[in-house]
Amino acid sequence: MFTETPKPRLIVATLALAALIAPQAASAQGGERSGKAVVEATCASCHAKGAKGAPKIGDKKAWSRLADRGLSGLTASALKGIRQMPPHGANMTLTDTEIERAITYMVNQSGGSWIEPVSSTGKPARRTGEQVVNAQCFKCHEKGAGGAPKIGDRGAWIPRLKNGLDPLVQSAVNGHGGMPPRGGAANLSDAELKDAITYMFNKGRVPESTAK
Repeated sequence: MFTETPKPRLIVATLALAALIAPQAASAQGGERSGKAVVEATCASCHAKGAKGAPKIGDKKAWSRLADRGLSGLTASALKGIRQMPPHGANMTLTDTEIERAITYMVNQSGGSWIEPVSSTGKPARRTGEQVVNAQCFKCHEKGAGGAPKIGDRGAWIPRLKNGLDPLVQSAVNGHGGMPPRGGAANLSDAELKDAITYMFNKGRVPESTAK
C-alpha cells in the first residue's frame, strides 16, 4: 500500500508550532501549600489506609457520597473535627484554603473532578494543563460539543493557532461562540488556560489528510 510522504513545509511548520506552544513548567506556589502537599504531610496518616474510619483515598464509593455534601460542607466538618478526626486534622497551622485544597485533592484521587480552590490570601498553585482539561475543558472538547475542537485533533487546532497561541488564549479568556469566558471556570488564570490549550494540542498527531 502506497502512502504519500508528507510535504516538508507542513512538517516544518507543524514542528515549529509544537515547539512554540511546548508546555512550560508550572510556577512555584506562593505561601499556601497545594492539596497534594497537605495530604501527604497531614491527611495521609489516616486517609491513606482508612485508619480510624477515615474514608480511604481512592475509595470512589465513599468519596462519592461525601462529595454530595459539596466542598463547603466537607470543609466545615474538617475545620471543626468530626468523629475521630480532630479539628484541622490535628494540624492547626493549616489555613482554610489549604484544607479545601486537601479535600479537593482526595476527592479527585477518588474519581472526582473538582478544581483546586484559589486562595484569597496568597497566590494559588498553578494547575497543569492536564488538570485543567480533565476538570473543565473535557466537557466540550472531548467529543467536540458545540463545534469545540476535539482534544488531540491537530487538524482542528492548527487553523485556530495560525496567528499564534496568545490570541487563542485571549479568545478563551473572553469566551467565543458557545464557550463562556474562561471555559466557564472563572478562577482559571491566563497561564492555566494557555497550558490547557497546549495540552489539548499536544495530545494529538497531524492527521494524514492534513499532511498530504
